[in-house]
Amino acid sequence: MSSLFMFEKPLGMRDTLPAIYERKYKVKQKIDTEIKKWGYQFIETPTLEYYETVGTASAILDQQLFKLLDQQGHTLVLRPDMTAPIARVAASKLLSEDLPLRLAYNASVFRAQQREGGRPAEFEQIGVEYIGDKTISADGEGISLLISSLQQAGVKNYQVSVGHIGFVQSFFQQILGTKDRVDSLTKYLYEKNYVGYRQHVEQLALSSIDKQRLNDFLTLRGKEEVINLAYQLMEGDQGIKAIDDLKQLRDILIDYEVADRVTFDLSLVSHMSYYTGIVYEVYAEGVGFPIGSGGRYDLLLEKFGKDTGATGFAIRVDRLLEALGKVAKTTIIECILFSNERRKEAFLLAQEKRRAGIHVITQDINGVKDVDACTKQYSEITLLVGKKGVEVIK
Repeated sequence: MSSLFMFEKPLGMRDTLPAIYERKYKVKQKIDTEIKKWGYQFIETPTLEYYETVGTASAILDQQLFKLLDQQGHTLVLRPDMTAPIARVAASKLLSEDLPLRLAYNASVFRAQQREGGRPAEFEQIGVEYIGDKTISADGEGISLLISSLQQAGVKNYQVSVGHIGFVQSFFQQILGTKDRVDSLTKYLYEKNYVGYRQHVEQLALSSIDKQRLNDFLTLRGKEEVINLAYQLMEGDQGIKAIDDLKQLRDILIDYEVADRVTFDLSLVSHMSYYTGIVYEVYAEGVGFPIGSGGRYDLLLEKFGKDTGATGFAIRVDRLLEALGKVAKTTIIECILFSNERRKEAFLLAQEKRRAGIHVITQDINGVKDVDACTKQYSEITLLVGKKGVEVIK
């Protein structure tokens, strides 16, 4: 191996050192437990999937897919998200009785990066998929479970922003008329480039009234008053159902007693093109990107031969840890240093401590070059050296 790459990692890949790993493990365990309490069952899918099925259904840009060929010449991808693989499993094996499914996952996904820029090419997600229910109650459950999961993880300052893809599409279509014009303007929302949005609107061949409506659209952010403003902005019946959905969702979130954590942002859209209805993102203090997102994707299951509703969310574990702030101390570990003649005594003492729930290592003193440096790593040192006597150093 070239010495140039001896300590390098592929673009976007990360090492997880012990302190971060330990904290991540504990946080994931808390969220997993909460998700199970809501009746969701965890599922695993392969790391590799066929490009022609999951790869094309995933809504991740083609240039972000890690591709490789198997021995039969089929193109495979490292899974770029978990929603599409779970949709495949649900459609092929779990939806035979057309009953609602509540599935969950805790897995890594892979998205190739063109440049480093701090963006990981592999990251972990914890999430749920609620499949087989087209009611707004399912959307409300997803948002409420997301909030409950964040609370269990210990996140303090966060807010969930909720929008509706159907409203954006209907409103833009009503004013702009063609799909190309709708897509061109929607792109600025994906990028959250509101200055570019306003400049683009100014260049459109529209009446001053319609330009004002498009600019007023960006102000549809806030609490329940946003829903009433959306009714006023929309002309005719087109898009009214989407606003009705949001009104019903607000009532559901009030009943869940989580409405104080939710704001409405009707300019919210997602880069995941399979979303069809209510969408949401969660932002935490001190983190520049969403730490979680989700929404309704009623058309995705059709790609796998099933016509049914679905909604779900995913929490980005790396961003969640960033929201939690400074890394806590690592697990407290004790050490038993022993000499050869007292090896068995050391092993038996370690067993006794482990049965009591204590984390402990046994270390042959002959394998340590610097005993003083070694003892500084641990909360307690037990010396079993020589033929008798026990010395405990705290």
